[in-house]
Amino acid sequence: MYLEIVSPEATLFSSEVDAVTVPGVDGEFEMLNNHAAIVSLLTAGTVKIKVHTQNHLEYDKLHPEVAPHVSDSKILTLNIKSGTLELKDNKIIILAD
Repeated sequence: MYLEIVSPEATLFSSEVDAVTVPGVDGEFEMLNNHAAIVSLLTAGTVKIKVHTQNHLEYDKLHPEVAPHVSDSKILTLNIKSGTLELKDNKIIILAD
């Protein structure tokens, strides 16, 4: 599954991932590979990104001011104020504030 997180200032994250957990309006929910198509509003909270490789660490070095925080070797976290999410054909796009 591919995830792209974009803010008005920059692309915050763009990579293959195993799972993504987001703060939805009605509560937190997780998306895995082959999830049904969805469009959702996001509230203030933490986006949790589960990855299977260490490739994300290179992005962290290049853009430390906007890159997600590495909470352990396989989970990245990114705090957002609000946003919109679209998932279709195993590609997630999050427009985040």
